[in-house]
Amino acid sequence: MSHRYWPLRGLRICTPRLELRLPDGELLDELAAVAAVGVHAPDRMPFTVPWTDGEPDEVGRATYQHVLGTIAGWTVQEWHLSLAVLHEGKVVGRQDVIGREFGVRREVLTGSWLGLPHQGQGIGTEMRAAVLHLAFEGLGARYAVSEATTDNAGSLGVSRRLGYEPDGLQIQVIRGAATTMQRLRLDRAGWEKHRSTDVTVAGLDACRADFGV
Repeated sequence: MSHRYWPLRGLRICTPRLELRLPDGELLDELAAVAAVGVHAPDRMPFTVPWTDGEPDEVGRATYQHVLGTIAGWTVQEWHLSLAVLHEGKVVGRQDVIGREFGVRREVLTGSWLGLPHQGQGIGTEMRAAVLHLAFEGLGARYAVSEATTDNAGSLGVSRRLGYEPDGLQIQVIRGAATTMQRLRLDRAGWEKHRSTDVTVAGLDACRADFGV
């Protein structure tokens, strides 16, 4: 299939268990359905924007619209790659990579979620490793940054395993309450030291310019 006007559609990132790619209409429907089932316990809110608050259909629709918005709003100066994560051919979650003036700063921000049935299997670590490979090896990033609430053991554990270092604390207001966030930073040397997942990337040359490199 030709991706003449949006070559990012042809980008594929693969690990031993996973495939990450920009979702088409069918996969986007699957992704929205996974979000609607739930991604965390109702009494917790691991996200700075509480997008999972609402009825299942509302959460699914918001997920669908958000991904479309990342495509519509893409610029070389500010881009947001929102990838569906497939395990055994089924969508299990989403992995995002964000760049702001990436061509100058060479820094990416990552964020992700997994459907509740797919957590605790090492998928979160593997999908983050996939986009770190894209960033450092594929795009020449110098840094990757992330953040998580200080009680989000799962996200912090992924970052620790992949070599991130603490980068300070900040306070966010989530659901009307002050919440402490742990910032994290990974440089190229740290990534190379901790990389242990085999990753292949296809289709990057056709869309490299869209990332500002």
